[in-house]
Parts: sequence; C-alpha cells; structure tokens
Amino acid sequence: MHKARLEAFSDGVLAIIITIMALDLHIPRGQQLGALQPLLPVFLCYVLSFVYIGIYWNNHHHMLHAAKRVSGGVLWANLHLLFWLSLFPFVTGWMGENSFGAVPTALYGVVLMMAGAAYWILARTLIAVEGKHSILAQAIGADRKGLLSVALYALAIPLAFVHRLLAQAIFVAVALMWLVPDRRIERVLPPVTE
Repeated sequence: MHKARLEAFSDGVLAIIITIMALDLHIPRGQQLGALQPLLPVFLCYVLSFVYIGIYWNNHHHMLHAAKRVSGGVLWANLHLLFWLSLFPFVTGWMGENSFGAVPTALYGVVLMMAGAAYWILARTLIAVEGKHSILAQAIGADRKGLLSVALYALAIPLAFVHRLLAQAIFVAVALMWLVPDRRIERVLPPVTE
C-alpha cells in the first residue's frame, strides 16, 4: 500500500483541526486595547495548541518520509493519532475559556499524553512494517524523547490539581523540546536529489 493517501488525509485532518481552533477565537467587543484582556487565556491556549499541532505535523511528515510503505495496521494507528489530535480544539477551548482551570488543564494533559502515546504506537507500527533494520528503526531507536514526553504529561495531569501553572509549564517545556523537527530522522535519510 502506498503512503501518499495517508499523508494527504492526515494533512487535511490537521488543517481542519487548526481551522476549528482558529474559529474559536472570538472578536473582542470594544475598540480599546483592554478589550483583548479577557481573550488572553483563550489566545495563549490557542498558541500552545497550534504549536503542538505543528510539531505533530512536522514529525509525522518526517516519519512518513522515512517509511517506504504502509499497512492496514499503520492506517489504524494513524487514525488513532488523528482521533486524539482532533480533541485539541475541545480541550484548548475549554482550558482557555476557564482561565486554565484545574480540570480543563488536567484533561488537556490527558489529550497530550494520549496523542504522544498514539504517535509512539504509529512509529512502532511503521517500524514493524519496515523492519528492525530500516532507516526509520535506526532513526527512532528506543525513542527516549517520545517516552519522556508521555511521562512528563502523566506527571502534569495530577499536578494540575495541585499547581496548575507548573503543569502548564511542563506542557510548554515538552513543546519546546519538540519544536525542532525530529533530527534523528533527518540524519539517516539519504539526501534528496532533484
């Protein structure tokens, strides 16, 4: 099975997710700069979620670029990832509208953790199709960075009930950790010839 349809479908879903999140940004009432202040939590949540969707899009692209083929299992693993990513508009809006409340922050962490786990499952499913000695397997290796991310999300979830700002700082820290596309894959890919 060829991977082009999987890439195109995933790109479309991620574009829709970003669009839905952007539509949740409401125009402020009033002409003064102070009219923006009530929207600040919603905007900050949007920025964080936009960055996360961008991170997933970049790394998903790199991972599929390293893969040669996909299977039915890969299609389902990809849908599993897209399911968790599709919840971003909901948890983003809920956390922003409620000024980073404890329960919305914890649920945001659950979605981040599950998306991270789903990405890990997708990578492992692709490696199973490609083989243990494939370029993708060499690049990803034990995926300590991915597992660390999921562990940090798991830590942030209960922390949201004790210290919300610290839980949110963990979300930001993990995003910063992944901001640069996964160089492990770029290092092992052959150069692109035109």
